[in-house]
Amino acid sequence: MFVAMEPRRLYRQVAEQIRMLIDSGELPAGERLPAERELAERFGVSRPTVREALIVLEVEGRVQIRMGSGVYISGKSRLPTAILPDEDSDGPFEILQARCIVESAIAEEAARCATPAGVARLDVILAQMEAALTIPARALACDRAFHTAITDIIGNSALNRFTGLIYDSRISPYFEKLASYFEGPHTWRLALQEHEAIRDAIRAKDPAGAREAMRLHLTQSQRRFSESFGEEPARED
Repeated sequence: MFVAMEPRRLYRQVAEQIRMLIDSGELPAGERLPAERELAERFGVSRPTVREALIVLEVEGRVQIRMGSGVYISGKSRLPTAILPDEDSDGPFEILQARCIVESAIAEEAARCATPAGVARLDVILAQMEAALTIPARALACDRAFHTAITDIIGNSALNRFTGLIYDSRISPYFEKLASYFEGPHTWRLALQEHEAIRDAIRAKDPAGAREAMRLHLTQSQRRFSESFGEEPARED
């Protein structure tokens, strides 16, 4: 039924193959898909790749993700045609990985040239974020402001724009749907604590510490998005 994928925007290919199986009736309405781990093995891809593909299909209305239960084929698609992201669209996990690589280096440099004013700005944003942990839109805005404020410490407008642009890549139906399952007050509290560790290293003018704190923060962000939708036992054939 499932065929292993070749490396090219793998989540797109996984979504396309599952979509064809749904549209052909080979995967009928109401059927539960195999567990993420099993799908990853069958397609020969990573579990995050499967996760991205399932999110695309849910946005289209072809599947329903039920946390703690699994992923089920919808009775009827809301849309007559596929709405895959553009060919050059980056998946959520690609975005998080890119941020981890780039922003770790930015935090390292910020620690080298930190000023009291720059650190004070981070303090203000962290206080605002703490007050907004239960308000997703505000917490997200504070999160963005914190990361761009770190580039402001360096004083490089190109880096500031780049950080803002790559952050804003998450504002898509696919990333927002993924976030809706895994972001909440608890995860924002964890992110706040990780931000505080970054701020502390920058304030201490500790480049290595700031780099590692940022790397850990964005790695943990990836892990939070990689939690299972509900890993049910593999089905018997």
